[in-house]
Amino acid sequence: MAEFLSDEWFAAVEKIRDEAGDLDVPPQLADLQLNLRVTTDGDDVEMSLNGGNLERGQIADAGTTIILPKELAVKLFIEQDQSAGMQGFMSGQIKVEGDMSKMMAMQSVQPSAKQQELQKKIADMTD
Repeated sequence: MAEFLSDEWFAAVEKIRDEAGDLDVPPQLADLQLNLRVTTDGDDVEMSLNGGNLERGQIADAGTTIILPKELAVKLFIEQDQSAGMQGFMSGQIKVEGDMSKMMAMQSVQPSAKQQELQKKIADMTD
């Protein structure tokens, strides 16, 4: 088990993702690049959604940054609670800098079966 957003967690996610191979990412996600800044009690954590995969760090020319609290990030990325995304946006917990249409495109796409399987493995190893 690794704490969500720790260096150990990112390393484990990378290993699981590499072992998974081709994830059959839907075309709408394959070219999507979003930066994410997760606010915590300490330092903020910067990561990105790149071609349907969560990655450590930011993408220089992503054009969109989503800022959200860690608790909401857990609901979205670990628990896969998609309704939490809309609730977070409507309540002001999610802030968007840049092109909001990229975030909206993400809302309407379902992950592939292989992505869902990968997500379950990530959730299972997340503390």
